[in-house]
Amino acid sequence: MQLQRKIAILADAAKYDASCASSGAGGRDSSDGVGLGSTEGMGICHSYAPDGRCISLLKLLLTNWCIYDCLYCVNRESSNTPRARLSVDEVVATTLDFYKRNLIEGLFLSSGIIRNPDYTMEQVIEVARRLRQEHHFRGYIHLKTIPDASADLVARAGLFADRLSINIELPTVQSLHALAPEKDATGIKRSMARIRLALDDHQEAKQQASQVRAAPGRAAKVPSPAPFAPAGQSTQMIVGADASSDRDILSTSVSLYRNYALRRVYYSAFSPIPHASAHLPAQAAPLMREHRLYQADWLMRFYGFDEQELVTSQQGMLSLDMDPKLAWALAHPEQFPVDLNRAPREMLLRVPGLGVTSVDRLLAARRVRQLRRADVERLRTASRRVLAFVHLPDHRPAQDAQALAAGLRRPASAHSAPAPTPVQPSLFDDAPPVASTPGTTPLPTLLQAATW
Repeated sequence: MQLQRKIAILADAAKYDASCASSGAGGRDSSDGVGLGSTEGMGICHSYAPDGRCISLLKLLLTNWCIYDCLYCVNRESSNTPRARLSVDEVVATTLDFYKRNLIEGLFLSSGIIRNPDYTMEQVIEVARRLRQEHHFRGYIHLKTIPDASADLVARAGLFADRLSINIELPTVQSLHALAPEKDATGIKRSMARIRLALDDHQEAKQQASQVRAAPGRAAKVPSPAPFAPAGQSTQMIVGADASSDRDILSTSVSLYRNYALRRVYYSAFSPIPHASAHLPAQAAPLMREHRLYQADWLMRFYGFDEQELVTSQQGMLSLDMDPKLAWALAHPEQFPVDLNRAPREMLLRVPGLGVTSVDRLLAARRVRQLRRADVERLRTASRRVLAFVHLPDHRPAQDAQALAAGLRRPASAHSAPAPTPVQPSLFDDAPPVASTPGTTPLPTLLQAATW
């Protein structure tokens, strides 16, 4: 099979994995004349998906052959999808070629499981090792850790990757057992724990080396420990493939953040796959549901919300009509209006329309003077929404805040249509087409989108 055809198949097969952000890596470039690549992102060409997500990593599977038969996976063993496999040399050469042409800023590499988890993990690691050690590649590398791979291989992967990730797949053990009986939830969490321990050990070694260097009279140079996955670890959950509620999903996320110090939990709306099992839903999960989960996740991590208070419906689902913060505010009218000149930071963060930056600016301003309505209107934020929930010396909100906020709801038609199947951009102008759901609109190719 020609390399171009292989990449077309394996790039398309990787489109369902959402956990590929490049945030968190340390600054690294080749300005010293050694190697090539950078994690800075300067001068990088980007392509954008229809839902606005930025695509700047070469996102590939090493192979879409797999010995597992997970019902929700298009690459499952029983699927009749076209199959392909790239050699380690082909992935390395393609990554370097695309980087030199300024099409990508890094590599996201995953794989179906072939032979056994350890063999597959060895192949994935070898790609990263060659890029780093033989070609001095300094760009971003994200490696998917294969569940049940040995602890030694997981530790080795972190020496070459900026970020490691293991997909938790589904919110509950029961759902994973029903839809992916060959996968072990305990084994997945065991691998997450190994990565967290390695990250903690590396951080402790860095602190000890720093303390030794700072000790008085220390003449000898103390080397810093080798970097280990500086961008941490992440995971992904499929949303809508089982009967789990949004409350179940967010509770699982909180547990993962707390126990394994994850950088991110990614949510991927379920999309029907060809020749799907009868155990799977016939319709795609709404993309708006995925979006609301991301908003709730952000509120939990940076705004002090608890997952239980964000889900206000008895069914355990987030509202599709409004964002979770607005839904919480409308469900707790006794908390409003908030005195913008006296309320603590924690309460200001709960005002719809106010973000972290806006709150910090308001706090800085009110240290020296009294805030007024004009201060809110000058913020680059949704001032109309903010004014519905606060009072100021020259402003009192309307008596019926519910009616005012109702105008901020999304119309029902905005989320009633089924979500489109994600479409991965082709990597070549004349790449052979890969089967996808009828009615989807493919993205422009990366070569066509590049700015030369």
